[in-house]
Amino acid sequence: MAGLRMGQGVLRRKPIELIEEGPPGEQLTKTLGLWQLTAIGVGGIIGAGIFALAGAVAHDTAGPAVLVSFLIAGVASAAAAFSYAEFAGLIPKAGSAYTYGYAVLGELAGWFIGWDLLLEYTAIVAVVAIGISGYFNFLLAELGAPLPAWMLGAPGTGEGHEIDLFAALLCLFIAWLLTLGIKSAARFETVVVVLKVLVVLLVIVVGFFHINTDNYTPFFPFGVSGAFTGAATVFFAVFGYDAMSTAAEESRDATRHMPKAILYSLGISMVLYVLACLVLTGMQNYTEIDPESGFSTAFKSVGLPGLANVIAVGAIIGILTVMFTFMLGVTRVWFSMSRDGLLPHWFAKTHPTRHVPTRVTWIVGVGSALIAGFLPIGEAAELTNIGILLAFVVVCAAVIVLRYREPDLPRTFRCPGMPFVPALGVVFSIWLITFLTWQTWLRFAVWLLIGLVIYFGYSYRNSKLAKTPPARDGQSAP
Repeated sequence: MAGLRMGQGVLRRKPIELIEEGPPGEQLTKTLGLWQLTAIGVGGIIGAGIFALAGAVAHDTAGPAVLVSFLIAGVASAAAAFSYAEFAGLIPKAGSAYTYGYAVLGELAGWFIGWDLLLEYTAIVAVVAIGISGYFNFLLAELGAPLPAWMLGAPGTGEGHEIDLFAALLCLFIAWLLTLGIKSAARFETVVVVLKVLVVLLVIVVGFFHINTDNYTPFFPFGVSGAFTGAATVFFAVFGYDAMSTAAEESRDATRHMPKAILYSLGISMVLYVLACLVLTGMQNYTEIDPESGFSTAFKSVGLPGLANVIAVGAIIGILTVMFTFMLGVTRVWFSMSRDGLLPHWFAKTHPTRHVPTRVTWIVGVGSALIAGFLPIGEAAELTNIGILLAFVVVCAAVIVLRYREPDLPRTFRCPGMPFVPALGVVFSIWLITFLTWQTWLRFAVWLLIGLVIYFGYSYRNSKLAKTPPARDGQSAP
């Protein structure tokens, strides 16, 4: 029964048939088609994993087995992707995992996931900005005009002002782009994603002819456990479809297009990841791979500095799409939570002509800029993973619960292998969580405690469900 009251308030859940788009001034424009959605998904997945983290994980954690790291993370991600696809076709509204959890597991679960994603997605934007910064520094150095340490890539080094100014400015640029309106922003995203895929294909094709198979030995220099630890680190590079699914309300035909876009984007991305990892670790011994600009330095090492510069430019342009997708995601989650009354309603207002949540977009832009400016990439990356993995646990569990609770709901896509596939997503996600450091757990626990204080101090009393009369037996709440 929806709308449960005192003693059971945190279990109240929003019936699927009552999930609405909001009154005028709180609505999003439906402009996105299948391939625009797929481009946003691919834009969110491909980028940081290839251009920023593949080199770092190969050098420090897994060696050539970085390929295995991506495959492990990909299997867990695919199990969750099927669950997201079922929900996306069933509940085509803004909010993604937050909305799914709210509808199936109750308000507290929805709050938990929504609050979690506010931090995780914002941190991902910052991680990617730092990754671009490394390639930008490489490119300028090749041109003989490197920026000073205090301005670029200095956080954590103890040098100068210790601020990555370039990464911070990138975050603000993406925020500005998103405030222009979803149609204009999505057009930019689609064009840049195409350019990025072409650069990745160029890397794979040219790099294939410079592979030295001796570099694959030893394949597990850090042991098999190194590959699993690497999987926990690169996991955030094999999702992005979840952030894309937050834009369901802006799709022209979400029930049909969203499930396809989720699966298409993950499939395309995993093929490119596997091939790119084979090329990177085959061209250069893992001990010599540059953790910050792996592919550019790999091509330079085989006498192709010109192509290295092209790759650096492609990385800078291409990784922008990852920032776009996840900043889009966090703003839509925040917007949806505010429209439901779990956060102040002021945040749910959209621009009168562009119909996008400009208020939360600028707040996220500033927040991600601060993280990108002052945290090293390793700490920022670990900050993202635990929350996303827990979100996957909730979504995979919720799709099982809803399938058996309401089997006759009109689903345009059904997760195969029920309940084993989503259960596999739960197990893999929990397993990967165990490889994260205690510092990551500590940061997450602090963020969760802050969220619980806000929920019981504000959200519990101010949510729309709290103000909805309880349903009578056999009836839905109004």
